Amino acid sequence: MFNQFENNLRRLFEKNSIHFSEGGRFYKFRPLFEAVETIFFTPAIPARRPPFVRDGIDLKRFMSIVLLALMPPLIFGIYNTGYQSQLAGGNDLNFFNIIISGLLTVMPLIIVSYAAGFFWEILFSIIRKHPISEGFLVTGLLFPMTLPPTVPLWQVAVGISFGVVIGKEVFGGTGRNIFNPALTARAFLFFAYPAKMSGDRVWVAVSNTASTAINAVSGATPLSVTTLASSFENIESMLQSAGFTLTTLFAGNYPGSVGGTSALCCLIGALVLIITGVASYRIIIGGVAGLLSTSFLLGIVSTAHLNPWTDINPLYHLAAGGFAFGIVYMATDPVSAPGTNTSKWFYGFFIGMLTVLIRVFNPAYPEGVMMAILFMNLFAPLFDFIEIRMRVSKRIPNV
Repeated sequence: MFNQFENNLRRLFEKNSIHFSEGGRFYKFRPLFEAVETIFFTPAIPARRPPFVRDGIDLKRFMSIVLLALMPPLIFGIYNTGYQSQLAGGNDLNFFNIIISGLLTVMPLIIVSYAAGFFWEILFSIIRKHPISEGFLVTGLLFPMTLPPTVPLWQVAVGISFGVVIGKEVFGGTGRNIFNPALTARAFLFFAYPAKMSGDRVWVAVSNTASTAINAVSGATPLSVTTLASSFENIESMLQSAGFTLTTLFAGNYPGSVGGTSALCCLIGALVLIITGVASYRIIIGGVAGLLSTSFLLGIVSTAHLNPWTDINPLYHLAAGGFAFGIVYMATDPVSAPGTNTSKWFYGFFIGMLTVLIRVFNPAYPEGVMMAILFMNLFAPLFDFIEIRMRVSKRIPNV
């Protein structure tokens, strides 16, 4: 029965492909036709010249693995968003109510992100006459997972539009962009609408049953709690008094962005990406090493202890905030990250190092991973260039 359905579906695409071929009535919509067709069937496009490489995975399957790895933080994010909402509203904390509340808050963000983003993807594909990029399957989900649950839907549309058009399409589309499009969109919203992207009143959404609207209530995050610390005050004691123990931070059951609170879920996603070979373990391990070593060294050299962040256990840097989400899903973007192996170690290490430095020396911006990744995106081509030149210089010249 399944084989018959597959054959009928294949015949349907083959029958209608003539209308989307050159000279057909709907030729200008061919990118859209190919995008739908490749959801069901791997493209049968033969290579016309060597080298002839056979591989069982194409870009769409590659991105599907990333989507699979995003499921743990997404599912937990829906639960956590609903849990914080029900808790703040004084409602019954049963599992069904929590999930429904989370879905009603998170799914509109994802739907708007995909709708607005695919509009631009389709428009540029039709104008440039190239296939629709499957890369947006990941970008369209990553972006809303980095946002507060209370962000207005129109800002989601504006942000993803900026990320797709300015962050990717102006450079020529997928594979040519310098910056990670999802982070570009997130950075745009952060600086354009800071009141909706930072502070204590953006991380917990409570549904107003009278108007079915989403209201924001105060809900401090671990990083916002640390900004209140004065000199010589112990941050670990402050966090534990506020209920943010290492266990809580690692699990992620606290107010924060939709998908960026749980280091545990990000670890599960990292294992999926590393085992399948989709993400580079060098970037992830390098980032963790850079964060832990920088935090440890700052605690040693800062004998004056004027900044309370310098005395904190390095594991708090690792578990708090969105570092785990950023280093696993954002920093490993194969387009904006380096392509050479040694460069990946340095790239990840500097992201971890910059994250700590931003958190320690810029109290007005307690989270640092977003800016650290975008900054290192600029240097990724330079890392590749240096490593390639070094390798070429070691070659024995032909005689």
